[in-house]
Amino acid sequence: MEAARLIAGLARLVRDVGLAEELAQDALVAALEQWPDGGVPSNPGAWLMTVAKRRAVDMIRRQERYERKLAEIGRLLEDEEEEPPDVDEIQDDLLRLVFTACHPVLSTEARVALTLRVLGGLATDEIARAFLVPEPTVAQRIVRAKRTLADKQIPFEVPQGEELAGRLASVLEVIYLIFNEGYAATAGDDWMRPGLCADAQRLGRVLAGLMPKEPEVHGLVALMEIQASRAAARVGPSGEPILLLEQDRSRWDRLLIGRGLAALERAEELSERLGPYALQAAIAACHARALDPVDTDWPRIAALYEELAELSGSPVVELNRAVALSMAYGPAAGLDLLDQIAGEPALQGYHLLPSVRGDLLVKLGRRAEARAEFERAAAMTRNARERTLLLDRAAACA
Repeated sequence: MEAARLIAGLARLVRDVGLAEELAQDALVAALEQWPDGGVPSNPGAWLMTVAKRRAVDMIRRQERYERKLAEIGRLLEDEEEEPPDVDEIQDDLLRLVFTACHPVLSTEARVALTLRVLGGLATDEIARAFLVPEPTVAQRIVRAKRTLADKQIPFEVPQGEELAGRLASVLEVIYLIFNEGYAATAGDDWMRPGLCADAQRLGRVLAGLMPKEPEVHGLVALMEIQASRAAARVGPSGEPILLLEQDRSRWDRLLIGRGLAALERAEELSERLGPYALQAAIAACHARALDPVDTDWPRIAALYEELAELSGSPVVELNRAVALSMAYGPAAGLDLLDQIAGEPALQGYHLLPSVRGDLLVKLGRRAEARAEFERAAAMTRNARERTLLLDRAAACA
């Protein structure tokens, strides 16, 4: 519980995320050794921080920068052993750590791994299992990320002014990538990895508490909460995927939907024009408000996707808009848009393009063409559950 705050506070002092994590681990080991005999102190966080800062002093004594760093940490150590931590200072430290771990100087994979490690509290093997990559690969990413931050002397701070928007976009992207990998796993035998969704939701809620005036932060939280509300209904008894229109909506989590709608309302209050995450949340809200699929406001969803497409320029968004158009105005309208975007480079090799196309062709009665599209989609996906679903749909077209 204290790990992220401990690392954040130490990183502010030593200006090195890797070193801060080592010091925090030393303090936690000291607690495991001493607390069973002496009892848990009245303020565990302050105890851990004091021990960690003392370890920092010992380490700095052995380093070339001894004089400057020792004086800085020594002043902060005075009379602090039983002093309760300052809540505002902890929040500031956590926010700095978020922006440091998600710095654009790191690769996307490194940002995700480092964020899950120092903020999500996941061990290296847990991250490796979640993303289906070898544990040494994840370990190397984290080590390289810390080294890069240190070598490039990335300041441990929250950016200000115009720089904040660009850096915040990186932070939100990392959290959303984590959530998406949990919500629809790109590879492996499982359709979902709920643990990753929960980690992303927790990070999003922390960020919303730290940056309450940023509408897109609330937009992302709203999107994740509403999407996560469907988790229990998205998977069948044997782990097979259940598509949105076939889900038992009584199994949707109304508490998460309520949280999501409240976060969306907050985003709408803070901005006259919704950003990309808030727009996606508004689309998800249309589904959440429909207790029966036939009550879904598809024209509204199509209009929101059009606004999102103008904002993002993403062919994937246009693919989703094609689905909404087909539901609102008939499959021919959706297929017409698919034909317009079929040549987009970003969609080549993307299994959902032939999957959606197959679905629309079925509705138009062109079953032989649909079967070929489902088989093509099945060959593209790396997720075993999704491949089985697509092959079953192909067989149903025979």
